[in-house]
Amino acid sequence: MAPELAHEEILAWLRCDDPQLLERLWELADRERTHRVGDCVHLRGLVEISNHCERSCTYCGISTANAALGRYRMSRDEIMACARQAVLFGYGTIVLQAGEDPGLETQWVADLVGDIKGATGLAVTLSLGERSPDELALWRASGADRYLLRFETSDRELFRRIHPPPKDRNACDRIALLRTIKALGYETGSGIMVGIPGQTFESIARDLALFRELDLDMIGIGPWIAHPASPLCREGAPDADADQVPATEQMACIVVALARLVCPEANIPSTTALATINSLHGRAHGLTRGANVCMPNLTPPQYRCLYEIYPNKAGSSSTPEQSHRSVLATLAALGRPAGQGPGSRSA
Repeated sequence: MAPELAHEEILAWLRCDDPQLLERLWELADRERTHRVGDCVHLRGLVEISNHCERSCTYCGISTANAALGRYRMSRDEIMACARQAVLFGYGTIVLQAGEDPGLETQWVADLVGDIKGATGLAVTLSLGERSPDELALWRASGADRYLLRFETSDRELFRRIHPPPKDRNACDRIALLRTIKALGYETGSGIMVGIPGQTFESIARDLALFRELDLDMIGIGPWIAHPASPLCREGAPDADADQVPATEQMACIVVALARLVCPEANIPSTTALATINSLHGRAHGLTRGANVCMPNLTPPQYRCLYEIYPNKAGSSSTPEQSHRSVLATLAALGRPAGQGPGSRSA
């Protein structure tokens, strides 16, 4: 691991708005990225397999409380077609993402993972929310390589406000669950939203320390984007709170850059949220400020428009081919090659 940044130094960077100083931060993060993980950008084919969700998270557009949203679950054959497309595009990984959907039955997911591994050899990443240790163990035994579970914020009070537990069970300790996931042998990913109402610079500094403590293999960071159907959007940020973190592209990029310095060997994506908040340059900014992964969307168009965690999501009206070409165009403009193979974390 790299020498640990002092808490005060992290806070100073988080509060920095001097363009010249920030250019220095971008340079430091990009240099560390080059040194630690190289210039290749690993491409993970994202498939949003279900937008059903039993949770009532206060920021999310696919919350169970959003009765106006049309719901879907992709079939096994549809998902397998996406996996074959990932192979044709040269990706080394497929990411299966969904809301927290009990309709995705445990054995069905295990069989699907085994089918994908057997037919394509792709690395399989699952992002299916809070699941029991037994379920996670079965999926790992079936061949799943990675699991993504964002803890969203290390501030437990803020987490409770934005992630109320389902009525039929107690709140999950996501930090403990991430440790379980890691112990099962998964490459383990987590991350945060930047600019959640009520989030402070101190809490983000603690988030960065937790990234390091968990020794994460993957770290996803994106700005909070308000969904008009969500309670958090209606409430907004606390009035006149000088310590409220802004939900801006610049702020998200500062956290990406600091994550690279704190966890130099982790895989860090330039997220869709960055590309949404700045459609022209967001993805490229992420890749030049510490990120080394992109996740082009393979979800069929008739479904991707319904996976609306936040509105106007980048690529929501594109085809898989268009998403693929868009990412390749960004890489070509930056002079960065696409990675080959699964793109696991550096040893």
